[in-house]
Parts: sequence; C-alpha cells; structure tokens
Amino acid sequence: MFLKKKSSQSTVKNVVTLNPYVNKSYVYKSDSFQPLNKPTFNTSNFVTSYVRNKDIITTVIYLSRNIPQEDIADIIDIKAYEELGLDQANSYTISSIEVENAGEEREFHIFVAEPEALDTIFLPIKQETKYIDLIIPAPLLYKSLYTKEILPKNGTQCFVYFTQDDTFVTVYRNGEYIYSKSIEFSLEQIYERYCAAVGEKVDEKEFYSVLESEGLKTSHSDYQQHFMKIFSDVFITINDIIIYVKRAFNLDTIDQMFIGSERGPMIGLDEYSQNYLGLHASELNFNYHIDNEEWYTDQLQYMMLLSSLLYMEDETSFVNLTMYPRPPSFVNRASGQFIISTFAAVSLSLAYPLVYLVGSYINDAKIYALTIENNALTAEANKYKQILAEKKKIIDGLDGKIKILTDRYNQKTKTLTSIYDKKVNYRLKSEIFHTVAEDLGKYEVYVDMLKSDNDTISMSLVSSDDRKFTEVIKYMSEVHFDNIAAIDIQRIEKDPTGNYYKGLLKVELK
Repeated sequence: MFLKKKSSQSTVKNVVTLNPYVNKSYVYKSDSFQPLNKPTFNTSNFVTSYVRNKDIITTVIYLSRNIPQEDIADIIDIKAYEELGLDQANSYTISSIEVENAGEEREFHIFVAEPEALDTIFLPIKQETKYIDLIIPAPLLYKSLYTKEILPKNGTQCFVYFTQDDTFVTVYRNGEYIYSKSIEFSLEQIYERYCAAVGEKVDEKEFYSVLESEGLKTSHSDYQQHFMKIFSDVFITINDIIIYVKRAFNLDTIDQMFIGSERGPMIGLDEYSQNYLGLHASELNFNYHIDNEEWYTDQLQYMMLLSSLLYMEDETSFVNLTMYPRPPSFVNRASGQFIISTFAAVSLSLAYPLVYLVGSYINDAKIYALTIENNALTAEANKYKQILAEKKKIIDGLDGKIKILTDRYNQKTKTLTSIYDKKVNYRLKSEIFHTVAEDLGKYEVYVDMLKSDNDTISMSLVSSDDRKFTEVIKYMSEVHFDNIAAIDIQRIEKDPTGNYYKGLLKVELK
C-alpha cells in the first residue's frame, strides 16, 4: 500500500493533518485516517497543515547556472523582493522549488507569505501542538498525486477546488506545478451571491444541504435558476484563467479537468465544464486505499497526508512555509550529546569485563528457547497445510458450479432487460414530434424538413424573423431541460429570393 511511510525520524509514528480555516483535523494511525477531536502535543505526531492560495504570493525567477549552490538561497530572497515589489522594511517567509529544465538558466517557483498572516492562522494551533512540521501552499498539494502515481505525469491538468473561504484554480504540466490563482467564488461567497439574488437571508444549513445533495440539478426551481446564473459566472472566470495560462505557458490544450469541494462532489458541474470550457470534468475524489468511516473527507486532508509521507522521505523537494519547527531531538542537542558521551564512557569502562560472560549465557538461552518454539511451529504449520489443501479442493469444485450458475443468470438477465427496455423505455416519436411542433408554433417557426436518427432530431426551420429561432431555442432549453441533452442551431441564413430566414436545428434527447 502506497501510504506506508519510511521515515528517517524514528520518533514519528502518526501523521496529523490540520485545516486551520475550519478547525478540522485528522490523524493517520495504524493504516487508518480518522477525524481528530482536538490536536494535542505529542512528539510521535508529524503535524502538517496548508496555507490558502490567496494567502500567498507566487512568482517565477531565473538564475544563472554559474551561481554557486551555497549562494542560491540568498539570491532567491533578493530576487523575490525585486520581482514582487516587497517592502524592504518588512520580513517575509520565502520558500522555493526548482523546476527541472534544459535551458541556459535555472528556473525556480517562489512562494511568499507574510509572517503576521501566518501567525494569525497558525499560532492557535501551535499553542496546542507546540510545533508544526510542514506548512505547504495549497496548490502544491496536488504534486503528491503525481509522485504517488495516482495521476500520470504527462499532459496538462487543471484543478478547481472550492473551500469555504477560498476557491482556487491550479494548472500542472507533465506532473509539475506551473500556475495557480484564486477566484472570488468561495463557498461562502457563492452563498452570499445567492442571498443577494433572492433578496433575503437564506438559511445557511438549508443552502449547503441543497448544494451538497442535489447540486446544480436540484428540483427546487428557485435554487436551480440562481445556481445556473452563479455557476455560469464561475466557469466564465475559469475560462478566462485557462485562456491566460495557455497563452503565457504556450499550452495547446488542457487535457484533463478535475473539480472538487471540501464539502463533497457537486452534481452537475461536468455539464458546465463541457458547455463553457469544452472540457470533460472529473470528480476530484481519489481512492486512497485507506480506512475511513466518513462518507466523504476533504481531499486537501488526504493530499496533506500524502505530502507528509513524501516529505519525511525527501524534504528537499518540498516548499515548506512553517515558522514553527519542532525542537531538535535530545541526541542532537549539545547538552544531550555531552550527557550521552559521558554515560557511554563510564558504562564501557565498567561493563567491559562482563561482556563475554553475559553474552555467552544470553546466546545459550536464546538458542534453547528458539529450538522449542521452532518445533512447535513446524507441527502447527504441517497441520494447517493439510487443512488448506482440503479446503482448496472444495473451493475449486464450488467455483465451477458458480461459473455455470453465473453464466445462466447473465443470459436470463440480458433477455429480461431487453424485453423490459422495449416495453417500458421506448419513446414514441409521434409524441416527440407533437411536442416540438407545439413549441415551434408558439414562436411562428415552421418546419421545412425533419429527420430523426435514434435520439437526434434534425429540422430545417423557416421563419420571417431570425430572432425567433433564438427565442424558441431558449424556450425549449428551459422548458425541456430534463429531456434535452443538447440543442444547437448550426446555420441561419436569409433566403435570397424571399423575405424569410432558414435555419438548421439539431436536438439531442437524453
């Protein structure tokens, strides 16, 4: 299992992940990842948290490859102040990560945070845990998905994640971070926009309940109408970011879109992604092969866990903005090393004469105990081997019977399904044509030619006014939202010999 940790820090046994913005924490212990009521001080805990995208400043800098490695950190700090126009009178927490490239210069992503802002967010946690080992910028959490091979390291992926007070868009190319930006559509801002649209304060619990359980396909007409407007603005904003990223980083396309939320998946976002971005959106909810009793866990919590395990293996490849590291272990302190050295010298001088005698007695005792244990285990192993052989014969016989019954069941299921589909799900084309004719007639749009192919209807339309085409399409989209998968008019042209307009309408039914 890829969550097994190989930590060089022998005292670390558990991983605690913290979301400081909603005061929610989890603990990974004994291959189980469960909510933690309250984080406390424990030297066996590796404590990890993240900082929101909107709480950090990022930039990219380039340095000559001739600069000595020992001078890189100082030059990066100087460049960060210059590139970002930081106040020289203030100090900032600055961390960086190098981007591998074959160019003449070395490329670094710089992440900057104000210490005062970090103290505001993390000091209450630090008072409870005494230290925070890792504080990672939220956009860099996705890196663990590539390192753990949950996502392939090829192509370009765009991630959109909604949290209570920050929604941010992040782009990775070939498994490496290239850009991130927050948008003004956090879950809290979406709620406020909804209240402003309806003109009154809506019950917050009810609002989030509808958003989480029914999403954009809610049966509540008021919610659906306003959700459509709000999320149209969301995806228009995301589209602007994607256009900028393509131009700035010479991207031909976005290969994959992932959308997630700290409250769980939101139904209907994939259709908006396809309509506004032309991209199929996958749910940002990965199977981490880990025990968890909750129906849904914030994916940032999972990615903090993955990042923690990777950080303990190789901390040099991570951006860490923590200002609250754990104190050195006893053996690494000067006082501890002095005490250990003194005790070791005294112990060696006193114990040396007894080493060989005691060692001989210990070895004899171990050999005797292990011989007895080996004999007992050999007898028990032989007994279970015989039992397993008998059980395997029984299982092989039952597997053959199961296969015969399964094949018979599958054949009957296919037959019944085919009969049911033909009797129940067949959609009368006469009914469809009648409904379409009624809708067209309301707007004085007439059919010149009609063709149907399975669930697709193509119609050549005629009208005295080209605006009536768009009006009838808008009407059909709103009234038959649940039955129409797509509706589009491909061509509108005026007849050169008459005073009417013709258009080719294509309707795809669900």
